[in-house]
Amino acid sequence: MGSFTRRQLLGGLGTAGAWAVLGGRAARCEARPRVREVTVISQEPKLYHGWPTLARCRSGRLLLTYSGGREAHVCPFGRVELMQSDDDGRTWSRPRILSDSPIDDRDSGVLETDAGTILVTTFTSLAYEPILKKAEDAAAGSPGAWPQERLARWRAANGRLSADERKARLGVWMIRSTDRGETWSEPYDCLVSSPHGPVQLADGRLLYAGKDLWRPPHRVGVCESTDDGRTWRWLADIPERPGDTHELYHELHAVDCGGGRMVVQLRNHNRANLGETLQSESADGGKTWSAPHPIGVWGLPSHLARLREGRLLMTYGHRRTPFGNQARFSEDQGRTWGEAVILSGDGEGSDLGYPSTVQLADGPSPAVGLRPAGGSLLTVWYERMAEVAGAVLRQARWS
Repeated sequence: MGSFTRRQLLGGLGTAGAWAVLGGRAARCEARPRVREVTVISQEPKLYHGWPTLARCRSGRLLLTYSGGREAHVCPFGRVELMQSDDDGRTWSRPRILSDSPIDDRDSGVLETDAGTILVTTFTSLAYEPILKKAEDAAAGSPGAWPQERLARWRAANGRLSADERKARLGVWMIRSTDRGETWSEPYDCLVSSPHGPVQLADGRLLYAGKDLWRPPHRVGVCESTDDGRTWRWLADIPERPGDTHELYHELHAVDCGGGRMVVQLRNHNRANLGETLQSESADGGKTWSAPHPIGVWGLPSHLARLREGRLLMTYGHRRTPFGNQARFSEDQGRTWGEAVILSGDGEGSDLGYPSTVQLADGPSPAVGLRPAGGSLLTVWYERMAEVAGAVLRQARWS
């Protein structure tokens, strides 16, 4: 897959040392937790892998779902794939295809519920159609013309259904398994979509913060399930911040902070705080939510987790220099967030991110304050790299 010399150097030095090499731009992070290893874990470097979610089961098994089988960031070939690890991510199984509709299957979330059920989410898209139309309209030999082989491949994929049939396949979908992933249900409507899917609440409910992508008025808010993810009902809208439009809110994720408090973070494309993560809170079990507000974090979208010692962790993509992924901790249930921890900062460009993180079971370090008290952390994201043809899945082990 080409030379990884520069990346291996950065990963081996750890966060503080790497940024000293790169000119000390992240000097304020040098006392933060240390990235111990960064590796590529996807096994088909010629393909494009995107928008992963990582989950840790009660057994210790790690589940990783993502959109695989792709040719590009937008194409008609996306499918939901699953990899598993039984050794804390040191090795991963071959990918297994969970869902492959006749149109593009994109972001995928995964969760093991308290009952042991595995839920996997995705959404379907026709965003590739204008790209195909432009390629079909390009004159042979022009700068925009595609090789005939590629054009024929896209046409064949698109032509599996009529235009009306393709449109009917648009949706926000969930599949579930009650036998540890051996068999799976057919996809069913789960009302909203977000990259990392629903979360388990302490009271037994499941909460899914997201956006109804294809049905007007494209509501943004939270749904709940009280039957282990079989069915979902709308619980509450997240209100617009004054001056915003909810249609420019995207890619939500929630966390149960404890004591009845919940936090949702969302990707913001409104003019105010453009490109930042906004946050909304609930103090009544998700029935009502505050208007989104900035938290001083440029980067998106975020994944939220409550660690075993009670702190909150957010991980998010950083699509400007330093291109990569970052993390922040909160000691006060998300009311304030600490300084950025650079998980990766060696990206070639902005086609990366969507990190998600799990806490492993290994014991605490005697270096108090430099390691999460309940175990080290594993973060997975996707990234377009110069050394490979497609986009890969990378992981960071840090503590």
